[in-house]
Amino acid sequence: MTDLIINGGVPLNGTIKPSGNKNAVLPMLCASLLTEEPVTLTNVPAITDVTKILDYFRSLGSKVDYSPEDGTLTVQHPHEPAREAARNLPLGIRSAVLLLAPVLFRAGHLGFDVDAKGCALGIREIDPHINCLATFGASVSQDTGIDLTLPGRPEAQAIWAEYASVTATETFAMIAAIAKGRSVLTNAASEPHVQALCRMLADMGATIEGEGTSRLTIEGSDHLGGTTQAVPDDHHEVATFLAFGGVTGGRITVKTDIVPEMPLILDQFGKLGLQFEQAPGEVTVTGWTREVTPPLTAQMTAKIEAAPWPYFPADLLPQAIGVAVGCKGDVLFWNKVYEGALGWSSELAKFGVRAHLSDPHRLLIFGGNRLRPAEVEAPYIIRVVVALAIAAMQIEGRSRILKADPLRRAHPNLIENLTALGADIRWEEGK
Repeated sequence: MTDLIINGGVPLNGTIKPSGNKNAVLPMLCASLLTEEPVTLTNVPAITDVTKILDYFRSLGSKVDYSPEDGTLTVQHPHEPAREAARNLPLGIRSAVLLLAPVLFRAGHLGFDVDAKGCALGIREIDPHINCLATFGASVSQDTGIDLTLPGRPEAQAIWAEYASVTATETFAMIAAIAKGRSVLTNAASEPHVQALCRMLADMGATIEGEGTSRLTIEGSDHLGGTTQAVPDDHHEVATFLAFGGVTGGRITVKTDIVPEMPLILDQFGKLGLQFEQAPGEVTVTGWTREVTPPLTAQMTAKIEAAPWPYFPADLLPQAIGVAVGCKGDVLFWNKVYEGALGWSSELAKFGVRAHLSDPHRLLIFGGNRLRPAEVEAPYIIRVVVALAIAAMQIEGRSRILKADPLRRAHPNLIENLTALGADIRWEEGK
């Protein structure tokens, strides 16, 4: 494992463009299996999950042309993928579940063990994916693993989901796009990356209504064609760069075309004293007052809640916590998506942060902390590594984040970009 060494207290300044959205590129890549025609993606982030999926495509006999340097890739899949290879899903990554629908469609049969995992955010169900495929006509048998068989083109279905799962919505979208008839998903997820997948499937030939809402209607096509799509910028990374600039006393401008997705995110970071200016195609952090905006109800504590889109994203809650440790007032953080996702907060005490974990979903950060540099250990959660870095960056002196490797899974060039903005930060082999 590799550590991050951070010498904090250095203002970051400059202009930056974020990477492509990890949570968008992975389902878009998986959806390329729904056609035999070439699919080209641009603004592809050079993350390890992309590499693993492309290696899997090569094992199927697919043609892959990928340039990590310019973020462009083209894939074309064979009419008959290697069936034995199709069974060997890259289960070391959570995004493997997004391969279920397209691989089942192409191979007709799929068997796997139910141990796919990608982070430490608590138990994540595979049931919604299997139930969705079964509803569309796949037969399911279970012994030591799960075996799925799809006898032919699926028939359209109506599903009312128990909760708005992002990846289960993406599984529905992919199987519905090749189904016969008009399918409807109620309680669909509406995140920007789900919308990006829907736009891609529509360009390939499906007819889609309701993207960005909780009710998704898809008229399937008997032939999906090739497409060229730009992976949208990562709104998590946009906010992350702004947070780094603000807490270090610098000024960073992020160039991005997703400014229309940012109002609530900027409002919530604004509660923590970060100040912003917006212009067409860019957002700039201009200062940090450290003041927490108090609620009008006097007996309440300032609060930031994370829940499924269009709420404040759960994947940005750690970054907001990283900012809050330097604020003058108290803030309650409430994660309504993942259980156990705040357990890492005990590491903050090493920085001198006073915090109280109320339960597996709620964390209270007290204001007015006397911060000090420290050696902290990151769990296997990508955004928590970022949060610890945001905390360390605002503290004068040398801090070390142990086991920081997960950062590369979503932010491949983050350290290089921060260095270009003036940060004193580097990788170092673990002790």
